[in-house]
Amino acid sequence: MLVLELASVLAGPSVGQFFAELGATVVKLENAATGGDVTRSWKLAGEQNNVSAYFSAANWGKLSLGLDITELQALEAVHKLAAKADVVIASYKPGDAEKLQVDYHTLALLNPGLVYGHITGYGLEDQRAGYDAVIQAESGFMYMNGSPDGPPTKMPVALMDILAAHQLKEGILTALLQRGRTGKGSFVQVSLFDAAVSALANQGTNYLVAGHSPQRMGSEHPNIVPYGSVFTCKDGLQLVLAIGDDRQFRRLCQALGDAALADMPAFAGNRARVQHRDEVNQQLKKLISQQERAELLQELHRLHVPAGAVNSVSEVFEQPQARRMLLTQPNGPSGIRQVAFVMEGAITDEVAPPPAFAQHQSQVLGMLKNPTM
Repeated sequence: MLVLELASVLAGPSVGQFFAELGATVVKLENAATGGDVTRSWKLAGEQNNVSAYFSAANWGKLSLGLDITELQALEAVHKLAAKADVVIASYKPGDAEKLQVDYHTLALLNPGLVYGHITGYGLEDQRAGYDAVIQAESGFMYMNGSPDGPPTKMPVALMDILAAHQLKEGILTALLQRGRTGKGSFVQVSLFDAAVSALANQGTNYLVAGHSPQRMGSEHPNIVPYGSVFTCKDGLQLVLAIGDDRQFRRLCQALGDAALADMPAFAGNRARVQHRDEVNQQLKKLISQQERAELLQELHRLHVPAGAVNSVSEVFEQPQARRMLLTQPNGPSGIRQVAFVMEGAITDEVAPPPAFAQHQSQVLGMLKNPTM
């Protein structure tokens, strides 16, 4: 499978890496006039890597082609690639792909079986560029996120980009399945704003169904107590609880040495616990502060009570489940797999590291001379 990536930053490139990990040949077109994907320059203070850590988040396994497609010869090369491609991934503002002559209708004339996935900020009718932080604000996520007495807070990852990327993956895979049955290509469009609104999930329906406008609650859950609640143990280490039903709450009280707590009227059911949230949290805070975290978590896991340590990112990658998801190269950068499942024979064990700008120029242009490609 040949995938042509006409996308930059995070959303589109993570879709490209997804297909690269599945074994596809992914050609990443980078703008020669600007020095390539802008995330190549998004380095941490003091970061000395040749390839930025940010670029490494979504560009493993790709062939980098650097062209200025406002030049006729470069555009012709891209058209030849598109004519051979199975999938195109694009992230232009509405109207820009048409101006550059790399839009779906132009490329579908060259390749009727082409599946063209396009990520926009707000849909095809709105020409605004989409930026994750702005989308987080406009879709209600920043308003809901943060402590009750604090300001609206952006999440520390570009989650709207990631959500839109997952939606585009699903759309492209569905379109490929459809093409296998009909032989016809298709246009798949997702937007950051649509992805964000669809991800409001229960918070959206709390408003639409119950008329409740969600407010900032820190890590608390509006419908369940204790769920998302963070507590500090005797050793100063923190854990989070995610109690989904009354049986789990009863087992929690048992582990904390106060089984009778689960029978108190204010604690006996989730509805009561939601109404007495502060009282529940204060009682749990007192009991958990008397426990060592490791010992308590071990007992909670034994009793099948949902709970976990609050880990730093460095602690995350000490866990075997996380290490299995790492992409690594000797003396090279590290990255996280975009393919999060394990399917025998589908994931290439050795994925090439993120490319230097235009690293594969000769290779890709040489591919165009191969009539069987």
